[in-house]
Amino acid sequence: MEGLKFVLVFVLLAVASSLTFASDPSPLQDFCVAINETDGVFVNGKFCKDPKLVSEKDFFFPGLNIPRNTSNPVGSTVTPVNVVQIPGLNTLGISLVRIDYAPYGGLNPPHTHPRATEVLVVMEGTLYVGFVTSNPENRLITKVLNPGDVFVFPVGLIHFQFNVGEANAVAFAGLSSQNPGVITIGNSVFGSEPPINPDVLTKAFQLDKSVVNFLQKQFWWDNN
Repeated sequence: MEGLKFVLVFVLLAVASSLTFASDPSPLQDFCVAINETDGVFVNGKFCKDPKLVSEKDFFFPGLNIPRNTSNPVGSTVTPVNVVQIPGLNTLGISLVRIDYAPYGGLNPPHTHPRATEVLVVMEGTLYVGFVTSNPENRLITKVLNPGDVFVFPVGLIHFQFNVGEANAVAFAGLSSQNPGVITIGNSVFGSEPPINPDVLTKAFQLDKSVVNFLQKQFWWDNN
């Protein structure tokens, strides 16, 4: 019986440890304002600024109310507010974006955030949004959103937004990382540097090699 108790305690500790390491650790100080220098404390990829030198500027970003230019091939522009724009976000595990969409056809192309779940709220316009679940189901989950509607894109899953309205659309999104990362599918697969061997893509996508060569020669717009 004692041996069984030991095994149970060991299993519970192992499970608890796995849950602990599955998310970011709790901060050990009020904040860790990011700096690019290399003579500080290394935390979450950024060094910490001396707390005595921190000011309100380290926690501030202006102008997110200003519409962005969507005159580009995909018809959208993403304005990020993460640890790059606000150094004070370092270690806090949260960030924000504004997304502007051109009238009918403005697209935030299929992409993923490898380090964050996204919660999007529509402020203006009408958006067709969705995400695709992982293998083997690859199930498409979609919804048409109007102003005030909220939609969640789970971490790591491919998702998109498309303006189906006749007017400009605007959305804001919160992300559960100070540096969520973005992998735009088309850009990554067909626009990588150096290019992926065409034979790989020809077999993976079951396309004629001439089609793959054509796609790799295109200019893949980055709307971020």
